[in-house]
Amino acid sequence: MPNTLSPLVSTTELRALQHNKDLILVDAGAQKRKPPFLEGAVGVDLETQLSDIKADAAQGGRHPLPTVAQFARVLGNLGIGPNSHVVIYDDMRGGNAAARFWWMLTAVGHPKVQVLNGGAQQAIQEGYPQTDRLRTPTAVDAYPTTDWQLPLATMAEVEQATQSQDQIIIDVREAKRYAGEFEPIDLLAGHIPNAINVPFQDNLGEDGRFKSAAELRQKYRAILGNVPKDTITVHCGSGVTACHTLLALAHAGMDIPKLYVGSCIVCSRNELPFLVGNS
Repeated sequence: MPNTLSPLVSTTELRALQHNKDLILVDAGAQKRKPPFLEGAVGVDLETQLSDIKADAAQGGRHPLPTVAQFARVLGNLGIGPNSHVVIYDDMRGGNAAARFWWMLTAVGHPKVQVLNGGAQQAIQEGYPQTDRLRTPTAVDAYPTTDWQLPLATMAEVEQATQSQDQIIIDVREAKRYAGEFEPIDLLAGHIPNAINVPFQDNLGEDGRFKSAAELRQKYRAILGNVPKDTITVHCGSGVTACHTLLALAHAGMDIPKLYVGSCIVCSRNELPFLVGNS
């Protein structure tokens, strides 16, 4: 799907867009924190709008995707249409929730969507206008889309990939969780067999902004080589943080591989074996 727009935008670039009538600024972390917010932003909630959470986490995990029809209505309620220029931020280091919303919009074919590099903290530090209240969006029709256009992996495909040397599984969680040294959330500690650990935090510089496209491209080319994107699956604990690495790959100018939304939480509840240690 052609998209020449950079997936990241700086505070300076956002300032230049402030008076663009098509701009929709979205705070993807607003439901879990107090003001200030960036001026003009509307809020979206990861739990209730960007996920369709089931009673049983074994069926889809902590943050399963909504249906495309559900997501289309969410976009319409946020005032987002095909011509909208959407800029997303949150207040987490690196912008995990923002990256998830970016992936979802990209996956339904929306051409103008970017993540604010450095998030709310960076923008506030650089003097971007603040407000105590989010803007109430002006709803439009449901977004015209019918399917996810980026690749998704099923648990069956992941299980098959654990037994194939032709498949690459990337686990983006921190190294201690990958190694099984501790597990604060999921039933089993450790990692899916055949997965390699590439922590998402390493996509960022010390200031919390993404490393340069050239630096990330060099890093991921060294890890992945030139294998086809359909042989690569990226996962995390619940299908959110993995999108951070997919955003980093897009920033690096590389193809976006498969996302496994179920991630470790589904695997740990469906008897897929886990390994402890760095093997």
